[in-house]
Amino acid sequence: MPPGTPLQRLHGGAVTESRLTPEYFQREDEEDDGVFYESPRLVVHIDNAAIAAISGFFKEQIPENSEVLDLMSSWRSHWPQGHPKKRLVGLGLNHVELQENPDLDGYVVHNVNNNPILPFENETFDAVVITVSAQYLTKPVATFQQVNRILRPGGVFIVSFSNRMFPTKAVLIWRNSTDRGRVDLVGTYMEGAENFEDIQGTFLNAETSPPDDPMFAVFSRKAKAS
Repeated sequence: MPPGTPLQRLHGGAVTESRLTPEYFQREDEEDDGVFYESPRLVVHIDNAAIAAISGFFKEQIPENSEVLDLMSSWRSHWPQGHPKKRLVGLGLNHVELQENPDLDGYVVHNVNNNPILPFENETFDAVVITVSAQYLTKPVATFQQVNRILRPGGVFIVSFSNRMFPTKAVLIWRNSTDRGRVDLVGTYMEGAENFEDIQGTFLNAETSPPDDPMFAVFSRKAKAS
C-alpha cells in the first residue's frame, strides 16, 4: 500500500460493520482503564522516524490556525514544529501525562470507553486526531460518531497507528488483524459512524519501514451540509 493510496475494501475478507459484535472488542485485561493508566508513562511508543512521518502528515492535512482535538492524548501530540494552530486540546486518561504535553493549550481527563460522549459542543473543532491509540477503543463506532458531532463541516479526522500496542488492553479484533486489516478496520469504523466522506488510508513511511517503525493513517472529512 504505497503512500497516499485511497482506502480500498477487501471483498470477501474485509471486516464489515455487521461483524463488529461485542465479542470482537473483548480484552485480556478488562479492568477499568483508569487503573491501568493511573501511573504516568512519559515515554514515546514509536521511533523518531515514525514520529516525523505523522507530524509531517498533520502539517499536510490540517490547515494552519485550526482548532484541534488530540483524542486519547498523552504527554506528546507530535504536533509539527512551527505549524500555527489556534488551539490544541488533549483528551486522555492521565492528568500528569496531559499536563506534561508541551503542545496542548488545554486538556480534559475523560475515559471514552466508559463514556463515548465527548464533553464538547457540536462543531467545536476543525480537526480531530487519534494517534497510536485506536487499538484500545471498545466502542469505536460510538466514539467516531461523537468525533463527527464535534467536527465542523469539512473538518478532518486522522487516525494513525503503528504495530505497537499494550496487548492486554488492545481489543481482540485489532490483535488478530494484519496491518492492512487494521487500515480496513478503521475505515469500517468511520463508515459505521456515518457522515464521514472521502475515507482514505495510507502507509506514511513505506519507503523506510523497515527498519523504521511502520506508520499508517486512515483519514476522512466530515460531510459538508448540502
